[in-house]
Amino acid sequence: MFSFRTLLVLFLIVPIIEIYLLIQVGGMIGAIPTVFLVVFTAVLGALLLRQQGFATLRRVQASMARGELPALQLLEGVLLLFGGALLLTPGFFTDTIGFVCLIPPLRQGLIAGLLRRGIFNVDGVAGTSQPHRNGPRTIEGEFSRDKDDQP
Repeated sequence: MFSFRTLLVLFLIVPIIEIYLLIQVGGMIGAIPTVFLVVFTAVLGALLLRQQGFATLRRVQASMARGELPALQLLEGVLLLFGGALLLTPGFFTDTIGFVCLIPPLRQGLIAGLLRRGIFNVDGVAGTSQPHRNGPRTIEGEFSRDKDDQP
């Protein structure tokens, strides 16, 4: 999924962006309002995460009650978890990405983009680039019955 080099770059770039944004916003509105804004976005994010999490859970339960696999709802749950973790991380850049994961139309658009790129397959297999095939699947194999198994 992610290579070591990609993760290393993210762990170096994201804090630099966060520090830069905190300094810029702090220079414009002051230190105390900046700290208040960071705490406010964390609290607002927690409230939105709770609301969206329960709504997604209800959709999962409704899908399961209809006998359907709630694959898209589970992907939404993963993005909600990711977004909630980003919102609890202090900073404006991570908060922006976290809010994108919490707003339903943006989250669903992000999931659609991930599905188009083949990062996720609606069957629940991650990382495959095979297109989703409709119709029955044929599994090849051999069958034999022993004489002892005769009814």
